[in-house]
Amino acid sequence: MKDKNLFLELLDYSVSGESFQLLYNAEYDMLETYPKPEENNLNRYYQSEEYISHTDSKRNLFEKTYHVVRQFALRKKVRLINKFNQGNDKELLDIGCGTGDFLNKAFENGWNIYGIEPNEKARAIANDKTNNHVFDSETLFKIDHKFDVITLWHVLEHVSDLENYINQIKSLLKPNGIVVVAVPNFKSYDAKHYKSFWAAYDVPRHLWHFSKKAVSKLFGNVNIELIDTKPMFFDSFYVSLLSEKFKTGSMNLFKAFFIGLYSNAEGLFTKQYSSHIYILKNT
Repeated sequence: MKDKNLFLELLDYSVSGESFQLLYNAEYDMLETYPKPEENNLNRYYQSEEYISHTDSKRNLFEKTYHVVRQFALRKKVRLINKFNQGNDKELLDIGCGTGDFLNKAFENGWNIYGIEPNEKARAIANDKTNNHVFDSETLFKIDHKFDVITLWHVLEHVSDLENYINQIKSLLKPNGIVVVAVPNFKSYDAKHYKSFWAAYDVPRHLWHFSKKAVSKLFGNVNIELIDTKPMFFDSFYVSLLSEKFKTGSMNLFKAFFIGLYSNAEGLFTKQYSSHIYILKNT
């Protein structure tokens, strides 16, 4: 990639406190975290009890609310993939499946499930829920199987070797297979409002920061076509809560709710929401 210019300077507020930059790539209309940690050093930036997607804990009101909202979101995700059922043998691969709740719901809806999760603790929880259908990251490049649907729920932004990863996804798709990608959107109102405090930048765990053009172009390079984009309305509230904490030291519930609500309202006109679900089809 080329044409990289400084877009923003910010800190890792969650774990290390280290400084990073976001570089803008004009060709793809996307941001890249710099410096990018070495792949064998990335794991230390995930060593936090606050990393909620790797745990089923419900220690406080925030975590309890998160899990209630997640159950609602899980049902919506399963309804979405059910639209792309291509026959009796419904094959699903969920990359970065966390603690396995989405896979479990998909299994209950008749899908043959296969999961990838790099975090050992989360993978163990997921395997308890899915009868050992979840594997480590290296297995992704050893799978000898084709899938009707491949999902990446807030995963692509974590991938170190983006081009290689997308090529592998292509190789695992059936003809006319579907890829569902959910990622934050740095062009949303809440991103512009919070700037360097916007929690969805989440450097350096998030290595890439995507626009619609970036997702379309990256997958278009391997003949996977963007066919639809959907908003993730709850993300603006969740991200605003964390952003308030980073900015002020406390989760200002009322202000965060207002910013999240305003972001969604503006998105009705701009079509730029806090996070998007991209639906892409193999061609």
